[in-house]
Amino acid sequence: MSIPESRYLAQRLLSYEVVAGKNSESTESAAFRVCAKLSRPLITLAGVAGFRSLLSRALTLARADAPSLSAVQVAADGSLKGLDELEPQIDKEQARDGGAILITQLIGLLLTFIGEGLTLRLVQDVWPEATFDGRVSDKERTLERTR
Repeated sequence: MSIPESRYLAQRLLSYEVVAGKNSESTESAAFRVCAKLSRPLITLAGVAGFRSLLSRALTLARADAPSLSAVQVAADGSLKGLDELEPQIDKEQARDGGAILITQLIGLLLTFIGEGLTLRLVQDVWPEATFDGRVSDKERTLERTR
């Protein structure tokens, strides 16, 4: 999977979470929800310290292209903190772009360290209703229509 494909996968995950967020009471950004959902299986795989290191590296790489992420930090438990302080300072498009860059970097690191097969299986386990091989599931079609 190349960089454009990891960007595509990141966009799919973010789109899925944007729609899911509209159907819930969540106030977190889609990128933060993607990271939180990915944290569960990755913490099982690599431990909290391993996941925190992976997410910290992704955040560092993402800041090069999205300086707006400078206020975002990885907490000791592997969660992302600082979006509340960030949102009033930047517009929604900058926040969305920064989130997409962060998720793209995280997916890219996963592809590097655990490979395409395991990355796609992990993503499929977290988002079982979604498909990530170019097909669109029935649930995604329904979610797309509600936008």
